[in-house]
Amino acid sequence: MLEAIADFVTVIAAATLAYGIYSRMGEGKNLHYSHLLVFEVSAALAGVMVLMLDRMGTYSGGTSLLRVRETEQVLRVSAQALAIAFGASFFANFLFSRWLLVITAGLLPLFLFVQKHFIYILVQGLHSRGYGIERVLIYGSGSTGRRVYSVLRRSPKLGLEPLAFVDENPAKAGSTILEMGYDPRRSAPVILGPITRELIAQYNADLVIVAIPSLQRPKLHQTLREALAAHARVSFVPSTFLHSDSWVDFQDIDGVLLASFSGRPKHCTYEWAKRICDFGGAVVLLALGLPIFLLLAILIRLDSKGPALFRQERVGLQGRRFPMFKFRTMYVDAAPYAYSPRVPDDPRITSLGRFLRRTSLDELPQLINVLVGDMALVGPRPEMSFIVEEYTDQHRQRLQVKPGITGLWQLSGDRAYLIHENIEYDLYYIQHRNFFLDVAILLHTIIFAMRGI
Repeated sequence: MLEAIADFVTVIAAATLAYGIYSRMGEGKNLHYSHLLVFEVSAALAGVMVLMLDRMGTYSGGTSLLRVRETEQVLRVSAQALAIAFGASFFANFLFSRWLLVITAGLLPLFLFVQKHFIYILVQGLHSRGYGIERVLIYGSGSTGRRVYSVLRRSPKLGLEPLAFVDENPAKAGSTILEMGYDPRRSAPVILGPITRELIAQYNADLVIVAIPSLQRPKLHQTLREALAAHARVSFVPSTFLHSDSWVDFQDIDGVLLASFSGRPKHCTYEWAKRICDFGGAVVLLALGLPIFLLLAILIRLDSKGPALFRQERVGLQGRRFPMFKFRTMYVDAAPYAYSPRVPDDPRITSLGRFLRRTSLDELPQLINVLVGDMALVGPRPEMSFIVEEYTDQHRQRLQVKPGITGLWQLSGDRAYLIHENIEYDLYYIQHRNFFLDVAILLHTIIFAMRGI
C-alpha cells in the first residue's frame, strides 16, 4: 500500500515538474493552465498508472533478481499511460500541448526509477531490523533447495529470510551450504528432518518451502499437515507444471516456480477497496439501524431472561480468534459452544429467536466486528474453535480470507447442513472473489432476508 501511495505521489510530482519546465520554455508561445487543472490531470494520470502497475503484479512482491522486471514494468506502464493521455488529448475540451506530454514522458520513468530505488533501500533497512520479514525453512538441501536459497537471498524485497535447510539424510545434518553464485558469502546450516510442528515452532518459521520436486504425495501431505498445525504457510517446487486449482497459486521467482497453498488475491487493490467499503458500509448501517437495534434489544429482554447480545469466540483470518457478536436467539442455559440448530423448532431457540434467525436479524451486531476489522460484509462464515480443530487441509483454506456476515453458503440450499460439510461454496468464493461478486451476494442477501427464508 505504501509503495502504491509513493508511486501515486511520484507521478504527480513528475507531471507537475514537467509542467514547470514546459511553462519556462518559449515565453509567450506556450499554453498556460491553472494549478488546479495541472493537479487534477496529474492525479488522474497517477491513478491510472497505479492501477496498471497493480494489474501487472508490481505490488504483490519483488520477484526479480536484479529488479529488471520492476524497471520494465515502469517503462511499459509509463509508455502505455502516456499513450492513453495522448489519445485523450484529442477529445479534451481544452487545448493540450503535445510538448508537455513529451517532457512528462522523459521525467516519469526517471522519477519512478529513482523513487523505487529509495524504496528498495528502505525495505532492505526495515528487513535488516526484523520488520516485514517471514522466516523460512527450506525442506531439502539438494540442488533445488540451494537454488531456492540463493534466489531468496538475492531478492530481499520478497521479505523471505531462509533460516536453515531441513534434510532427512543424517550424513548431511550439521553441514553448511553456501549460496550459489560467483561470490558466495552467505550460508545456512542443515538440520535433521523431517518437518514437524515442533521443529517449525523451534525456529519460529512462518513459511516452509518444499524444495524436493520428487517428493511423494503422502510425504507432501504430511508436511502440509505439520506446517498448518504450526500456523505456517507451505510452498513447494512442483516436479511438473500443474494447473492452479481453488487453493494452489503459482509464482515464478527468477525461474524457480513455487506453488503455494494460498487463496489470497493476486492484486491488492481489491483488498483495499473491500476494506474501505466494509468500514463505510458498517458505519452507515450502524447509524441507520440504531433504532432497530434498540427495539430488538428490548424485545429480546422481554421475551426471555438474559442479555440481548450474545458474545462467542470464533476463528477468523489465518486462524486468529476474535469475539463475534450476535443478538441472543437461544435461552441462557443453552451450551455456548455446540453445533448450531439445524431445525427451527430446536428447543434451545426462544420464540423471538426463531424470527430473528429466519430473517437473519440476529447477525446485525456483527457490523461491529466489520467495523473493527475482524470480519467483512461478505466472506466465509467464521467457525467455532472446536470445529476448526477438526479441519482437513482443504477446510483450512477457509481461513485464508477474512470471514463475513454473509456469503454464498448462506444463499444456498445447503444452509440447513453444517458449514464445513459444504465448503464448495466457500472455495469457489475464495478463488473467484471480486468487487462485483461481493455486491451481487449483498443484493441477494437483502432479497433473501426480506423474503424471510
